[in-house]
Amino acid sequence: MELSFSNLFVGYLDYLTGNFALGIYLLAVTDERAVLRRLKKFLPLFLFPIIEILLVIGMYSVPELRRFQYYILSFIILLMCTFWARWAWQFGFWQALAATCMAGIFQVCESTLSRVLIWENTLDESTPFAVVMLLYLGISTAAVLLLYRLQFGRWFRLLLDSKSAVRRTAFLLFALEVVMEMLLRMVFGVKPQFLGFYYVVVAVMVIMTAMLMVYLAQRFDAARKMQAQQDVIAQQRLYEQDLEAIRREVRTFRHDYKNLLAGLAQQAGEGELEGLCHTLSELDAGFDQRLGKKIQASTQIGNLQIPEVRSLLLSKLTAMREKGVECRLEVLYPVTAVDMDVWDFVRCLGILTDNAWEAALDLEEPWVEIVLLAQEGRVFLRVSNSYTNTIEPGNMWNDGWSTKGTGRGLGLSSYQRILEGYPNTSHGTSWENGVFVQELTVEGRL
Repeated sequence: MELSFSNLFVGYLDYLTGNFALGIYLLAVTDERAVLRRLKKFLPLFLFPIIEILLVIGMYSVPELRRFQYYILSFIILLMCTFWARWAWQFGFWQALAATCMAGIFQVCESTLSRVLIWENTLDESTPFAVVMLLYLGISTAAVLLLYRLQFGRWFRLLLDSKSAVRRTAFLLFALEVVMEMLLRMVFGVKPQFLGFYYVVVAVMVIMTAMLMVYLAQRFDAARKMQAQQDVIAQQRLYEQDLEAIRREVRTFRHDYKNLLAGLAQQAGEGELEGLCHTLSELDAGFDQRLGKKIQASTQIGNLQIPEVRSLLLSKLTAMREKGVECRLEVLYPVTAVDMDVWDFVRCLGILTDNAWEAALDLEEPWVEIVLLAQEGRVFLRVSNSYTNTIEPGNMWNDGWSTKGTGRGLGLSSYQRILEGYPNTSHGTSWENGVFVQELTVEGRL
């Protein structure tokens, strides 16, 4: 190929179209809901083709590299788009790589279709390049809308958010992306009469890859729900143990009740009003200490009528108790439903609770307060904790940020990404007088 200005310009437009198609496929595979806001970060995709053209010029001057030019350039493009996705979505590296490879598989499949259309004379060399670009982007848009319709991104995000599986997913998709790139290059050697069959093979591979991702996500989701059910059983036993402790305390109190009344009657008969008041005060304090708090805690937990939420909070209360963190739970009214995916709400609650009690451990007397209110379809969550260190508001939402050092973050960036998919939610953060507060409101949608 001659490196003329016209060829380079056409090459720039070709790379630009491919990068843009990859970007909109990323919107679909990440189940992006705030599309307009994410599109504002597409500017680097217009600059990448310049780098790619410069790389083509550099490799063209080295004859030994011309043979592998396509594969080298494809790998560099994949890396650039991975780092762009990491910046645009605030992903970790493996999440960004997995998402970029999945989007790349769809994009390469579409490129194969475009070349088949040209070589089967559906389009020919005289067709304006702008028409080819518009057709290409039209196919991309239709495919992305179909992926949204099928909710592919919802399942794929489960794999991205799984810390144990995301690296394996990234390696698997990278290998499949390499295979797809090789199939795209092989199209040059396919005879015209076999192009239709060839594309069917490529399309089937992509469909099977997508189905494999959904299957793996469903397996992961099923395992997560099974674990949640096991947690419900285990924490229900803990709940029953607390109820048994209350029953024993009531029996003990009942056993001592007559003796207490006899002593009070004697003090009253002897006119010892001051002693009587003191005894009643001690009795009331002892009741609150021995029985009142347990009854109150059981009542609060009983108001949590969403099994997944109750299971999570019971497990967190147990963990905090073992770590010596005092936890105050307040659920004044029954919480029966929340107007968002219950597992997304559980993930948000888990992130806020974990951050709260781990931050509170830095103090001698750590405490965490969790308040859940439900009224007229609205659910309000507030998680407060004792905290005396310095807050960095500009960094706290970055992936991996933590008060305990880089890479220790428990997911505030993931928490923010979850809420981006729910326009009926609002959240706030405040820190004052040694108390750090995270609030989340989920409005009921009509």
